[in-house]
Amino acid sequence: MLILGVLLHSSHWLLEQLAGQGSIAAITSLRVCPSVLHIIQSRTKEPLFPATISSKITSKIESVCEREYIGDRRRMMDSMDAARIIGYFKGKTILITGSTGFLGKILVEKIVRVQPDVSRIYLLVRATDAASAKQRVQQEVTGTELFSLLRDKYGEGFDLFIQEKLIPLAGDITKEDLGLEPATFDDLAKEMDVIVNVAATTNFYGRYDVSLGVNVMGVKHLWEFAKQCANLKMFMHVSTAYVSGDSTELILEKPIKPGEALREGMHLDIDDELRLVSDVKNDVATTTNAAGAGAGSDDARAAERKAMKELGLQRARHFGWSNTYVFTKAMGEMLLGQQQLRGGDGDMPVVIVRPSIITSIRADPVPGWMQGTRTIDTLIIGYAKRKISAFLADLRMVMDVVPGDMVVNAMLAAVVAHSVERRGGGAQAAMTIYHPTSSLRNPVTYAVLYRSGRRHFKEHPRVKDNGEVIPNNKMRFFTTIPRFRLYMILSYKLPLEMLHMSNLLLCGLFSQFYKDSNRKYKFVMHLVDVYGPFAFFKGCFDDTNMERLRSTMVMNTPEDDMFNFDPKTIDWDDYFYRIHIPGVLKYVLK
Repeated sequence: MLILGVLLHSSHWLLEQLAGQGSIAAITSLRVCPSVLHIIQSRTKEPLFPATISSKITSKIESVCEREYIGDRRRMMDSMDAARIIGYFKGKTILITGSTGFLGKILVEKIVRVQPDVSRIYLLVRATDAASAKQRVQQEVTGTELFSLLRDKYGEGFDLFIQEKLIPLAGDITKEDLGLEPATFDDLAKEMDVIVNVAATTNFYGRYDVSLGVNVMGVKHLWEFAKQCANLKMFMHVSTAYVSGDSTELILEKPIKPGEALREGMHLDIDDELRLVSDVKNDVATTTNAAGAGAGSDDARAAERKAMKELGLQRARHFGWSNTYVFTKAMGEMLLGQQQLRGGDGDMPVVIVRPSIITSIRADPVPGWMQGTRTIDTLIIGYAKRKISAFLADLRMVMDVVPGDMVVNAMLAAVVAHSVERRGGGAQAAMTIYHPTSSLRNPVTYAVLYRSGRRHFKEHPRVKDNGEVIPNNKMRFFTTIPRFRLYMILSYKLPLEMLHMSNLLLCGLFSQFYKDSNRKYKFVMHLVDVYGPFAFFKGCFDDTNMERLRSTMVMNTPEDDMFNFDPKTIDWDDYFYRIHIPGVLKYVLK
């Protein structure tokens, strides 16, 4: 059969549909957020304002920009260049979580490469002991191609340099005191200057208890550690732009209020959610024990896993979010805001960075480098393997993507811009939100990615083992979920039912094949249910704070350009064709 495995090569094959709205030429027909129009107007001669847009709506972003601009203008107006950023990290001690992940690796490498005189970077990784923590960092971080420039620079001295600068810590952010020994905890608190939390579990349909532990309680435990750091100058938390939900309006860079839910009239209480998880686990344990499955048995673990995954999705949608990942990341932000206001700790600078879809490195250290299957890359991989014949997407719609190195550059600039000596005395430091996104300043549609992919495979054709060129086939795109469901029913479900009838007549000859195919079909339809809401995302992300920070950047030298995070400088056709697609094929497809 044609097939389902085709659509299933990654559990995140639909995530790449996360998008905003269409190109400038199609903005009005696609009903792009009206507040975006006058931003784009300054960069095009095309008339953009339809008569139906009210002056109240079109002036919204102007009032927001003016209000936000006044807030911390004085602190931000100093010019920023490479020398200032590099100089800031000299002698600093930094704690980074999530260093084994894609973005975390890029951050760690960038700091030690541009500032070899950084004091220490502690990497908190989940491990049983110091030896296993060190092994994880060596295998998953410094042993990757990402560190090739540093390896070439230091040669035989690379290992010694890394050993002096990067300190693996065996710990766990889901536990009190980060899972560290009391003496280690206290010693770290005395010397820490900057904390950057990149750790997250990003599974859209992940276990609710695990997602709460990492994305919510992990933030709390890091903040409790931060309160013990007398010299701390910055607490940075990496979230996601999609904590905003499925809004079709301009999504502002603003904190999530305590108890705020996306569904009107509802109040979200994190403690209630934690108690609910505990109650459901107890109920599942009682049920499985009654059924004869002992605690710790495979059946008991499977039942608990299924219950936790279903509970996460259920609670997310109950409060207005579409999946467990963005729901718990929103709660993490909410908890951070609550913690900042408690206990007289408001003087600690806090920055939340909300990137959109993060793609491969654009510039340095290794263009095209990436780790794992990144959202939109599933389309590229499926096309390369000829395993996807149909896809849920509207090629006219904008996909909000940003290269990983640009996100890290923005993070480093934000750390420098907002780091201050703790003032004490109860003075309140504002929480600043940044959207490293692209759809507002330099929108790119799925059509550009598809066109770049077809161009790449035409000029660099795939060949079989016998040297025969593999032809490029056109893909079929479905612009609505109902149409995609109908296609799946006619193309797969009906043939499966026919197979089922034949299997019965032939005394179960095709039983295993039928079971496998039917399971894959159900899995695809489940993915449509989970990721479908993102397939046609119509929001647009305001980046007023990000643009203000960019305006302070001085780009006079090649060294300054190493810290570029301006999406307007990206030529998307060139990036996808020359950098990103080859990177996906090299580092992901392999």
